[in-house]
Amino acid sequence: MITRTLQSLARRWGAALSLGLALAAPAYAAPEVIRIGVATAGGGDPVTWGGSPGGVARVNNWLEEEFKGSGVKVEWLFFRGAGPAVNEALSNRQIDFAYQGDLPSIVGRSNGLKTKVLLVSGQRNNLYLVTPVKSEIRSIKDLKGRTVAIFRGTNGHLVAINALAANGLAERDVKGVNLDTGSSQAALVSNGVDAAFGGYEWFKLRDQGLAKVVYSTRGQDAALTRQAALLVRSDFEQANPAEVQRVVDVFVRAAHWSSDEKNRDELFRIWARSGTPVASWASEFEQQPLAARNSPLVDDFIVARYKAVVADALKLRLIRHEVTVDDWFDTRYLKVALKKQGVENYWTPADARGRPKATQPVASR
Repeated sequence: MITRTLQSLARRWGAALSLGLALAAPAYAAPEVIRIGVATAGGGDPVTWGGSPGGVARVNNWLEEEFKGSGVKVEWLFFRGAGPAVNEALSNRQIDFAYQGDLPSIVGRSNGLKTKVLLVSGQRNNLYLVTPVKSEIRSIKDLKGRTVAIFRGTNGHLVAINALAANGLAERDVKGVNLDTGSSQAALVSNGVDAAFGGYEWFKLRDQGLAKVVYSTRGQDAALTRQAALLVRSDFEQANPAEVQRVVDVFVRAAHWSSDEKNRDELFRIWARSGTPVASWASEFEQQPLAARNSPLVDDFIVARYKAVVADALKLRLIRHEVTVDDWFDTRYLKVALKKQGVENYWTPADARGRPKATQPVASR
């Protein structure tokens, strides 16, 4: 009996000692570097990008300041190959976080990439169809049989396909050419293509008299817009939750600043450092509230859009099998950041169709 009692006490003391040591020691070692991949070539010195609150954090060095003194270095990597190139970097563990559009991130997930979507960082981006100035093309319906530049695999690819479908055309009805943004612009200006789909980057050429916009998704169904988000590799998140929280805190801070109308002019000046002029941003965001475009919330609209992209990608055989979406979004860090910064009710969540919900704003999922 005495022996059994001593053995029991020894086990308890051993367990208590182990627990004490576990609590006394750090739960994990902080990473030496945090690497953020951005699905665009960007521009400027240092290289940055626009259209996302993340660009504000980049220009203002808010992440660098957040980790100053902690021994953690922040690295930004920009990819001319956009979303597909970011997927490759994630697969090779060359980056820890990714700013990426909806379609490429879904393609990555379908190919087995283990990631988590942390927050939205630039939503409802418009898509445009542009042509040479002297072109006879007046609308999407005029594209049949024409050579059209489409940056395949990006979040604008599916929107372009859906815009074609809304006008009675399929992608096979046009002579699609897969070109990145810079190559597409060069081809259009030199009349190498008849038209091109793209985003705000085309306003610069329009204002220079080198292109004309003949179609825009602005003001149409919100389903004809593009979404982008901040993702993290699942294994990095599991090993470094404190660092993930700090990154999310900075992105939420940037989203809040970028959503304030009094900062509109300064926001466009910051984004202009990427090489896209202020006038282009003014055109892209004309008559659109900043808060609606820069909200970080994962609301019903965002979830519905990602599910729709999965369905479209399956139909078009851009992915081979369906992937789940609901368990992909991990908004625990977002909720903490919103509460910490006192902005839980700053943004109004949208319903699945993109309309403001009548209920009291919440931090969402």
